[in-house]
Amino acid sequence: MLVVLVGTVILHLLDLILLIISTSVNEWRKDGERSLDLWYDCRTKNGGNSCINSINTEWIQAVQALMILATIFCLLSLILFIWQLFTLNKGGRFFFTAIFQIFSCLFVMSGAIIYTVMTSGEESRTHSYGFAFVLAWLAFPLTLISGLIYIILRKKE
Repeated sequence: MLVVLVGTVILHLLDLILLIISTSVNEWRKDGERSLDLWYDCRTKNGGNSCINSINTEWIQAVQALMILATIFCLLSLILFIWQLFTLNKGGRFFFTAIFQIFSCLFVMSGAIIYTVMTSGEESRTHSYGFAFVLAWLAFPLTLISGLIYIILRKKE
């Protein structure tokens, strides 16, 4: 049972790290010497970077909010899991933890879908998605699996 518990916590921490990195790093999209993310639009010129604030449209604000909410819900889910680990009755299930984790999963999926749909019309020949975008999509199934594990998991003594 200890192995399952440790594995679940490690999976949850991995989810949280992926969400923090994908929300904060400037690599959601690359376009030649230009890299864009949720916060900045950076250009590489003469060996240096010059960054300006990202475009301020409704869809990018929605993606920003969803990614922040996904990270917060994942963190709250971890805190709630630790709290329930000490207060839950024997045989109880971690439903509240699972609900928060599944909400986190839905938020990251919604944010990544909005970003994908809204940037698909802006594609150019050198356009590619960056590693932070890939990490966001990788965090989606991991948070879903983690949430499903919390539904199945029972507290034992």
